[in-house]
Amino acid sequence: MSTDPTPDSIIAYLLDRFEGTRVVEAWGERSIFYNPSLMLPRGVYFATVKEKDGENDKASHLDRAGVFRLNVGTTKPLFLKRFGPPPSRPGKGGVVDGQWDFTAADTLTPHPVYGWMSWVAVLNPSNETLTDMSEIVEAAFGKAKASFEKKTR
Repeated sequence: MSTDPTPDSIIAYLLDRFEGTRVVEAWGERSIFYNPSLMLPRGVYFATVKEKDGENDKASHLDRAGVFRLNVGTTKPLFLKRFGPPPSRPGKGGVVDGQWDFTAADTLTPHPVYGWMSWVAVLNPSNETLTDMSEIVEAAFGKAKASFEKKTR
């Protein structure tokens, strides 16, 4: 991507890069699912783009103009490599415990709600950050693909 990434350009890239994926709008975000031949009702999701706060997810203040968040469900080893042990699961409406600023743009953090599941997040990522995240995204896709294959055996 030559210009600053947008939600639409990130989604288009993910759909183009990862065969067997599709986008589903749900839960106030656009989710990228691995679901070749539409064998499952939705498939297995590995990335989402969220553009507004949700009832139980307000930590990033996505209600600010032009702010969006890319979320990626990577593997535990890659999460550990970046952040150490995953934080504990927060209570309903809470955020994971840690020193991360979930409102900072272009900064990779654990997901404010799902960090305990090895999800990561970044607000308005730059091209450089997306390139830096390539291993994380590839691993997330591999994880979704393996989960899909397990569910469809």
